[in-house]
Amino acid sequence: MTDLLRKPNGTHGKVHDITVETATGPQTENWGYVGFGLYRLKAGEAVSEVTGDREVILVIVEGKAKMSASGQEFGEMGDRMNVFEKTPPHCLYVPNDSDWSAEATTELTLAVCTAPGKGGHKAQKLGPDGIELTPRGQGSNTRYINNIAMEGRDVADSLLVTEVFTPQGNWSSYPPHRHDEDDYPNMTYLEETYYHRLNPEQGYGHQRVWTEDGSLDETMSPSNHDVVLVPKGHHPCGAPYGYEMYYLNVMAGPLRKWRFNNHPDHDWIFQRDNQ
Repeated sequence: MTDLLRKPNGTHGKVHDITVETATGPQTENWGYVGFGLYRLKAGEAVSEVTGDREVILVIVEGKAKMSASGQEFGEMGDRMNVFEKTPPHCLYVPNDSDWSAEATTELTLAVCTAPGKGGHKAQKLGPDGIELTPRGQGSNTRYINNIAMEGRDVADSLLVTEVFTPQGNWSSYPPHRHDEDDYPNMTYLEETYYHRLNPEQGYGHQRVWTEDGSLDETMSPSNHDVVLVPKGHHPCGAPYGYEMYYLNVMAGPLRKWRFNNHPDHDWIFQRDNQ
């Protein structure tokens, strides 16, 4: 049984609670940065958390909620009732040494993305303003990105967060690439989680996580609401015919920059497509 594929612990409440402590296993023994939680709530239910030494980006994947953070009321947020509407998500940044709360006003799917905080940013809305669905790749490598908090947006201390929509039959996080060495500017060390959704929901996807030396080689078929952990290595995803794939990426490491190397056997694809 792989440590990398995490199933939800139910269909209601906090169904994922991936922390530095719970992520650690034989295949993730050096995990130390990324945390990921997921709440599935009914209208009228409320949750709250303190951030401690972690910064947080709350992503309203689906539904609406009244949000507050750091003593501020942000009102009702959210307008995407189904993630596959692909509209820009409503998101909220919360710094370390603070707290946040959410009261669902409809059925709600709320992602809690965390990483070490440094006190460099204040609580603020991150979307939907400033987020635009953007195509990437070509042919059957085409996918669509909602850039929530990647490097070009100075909105967090450690977190890098993005949404990716992969059409049926297409690939993403491809060509295979890795970001598992602290060697800036050539590469940055970034742990990563993938929260997967499928449309229709009974579908599945494929994701392989492997290192070039063969010390890690796992191929998984994530289902709706599963999370895949990527501690190191290459990690492409495939969406089978008939099933559209969504995933929410969370990355963090010592440096908030995304620098990666393609697999040497498959870099020719990147070079050809970027001539």
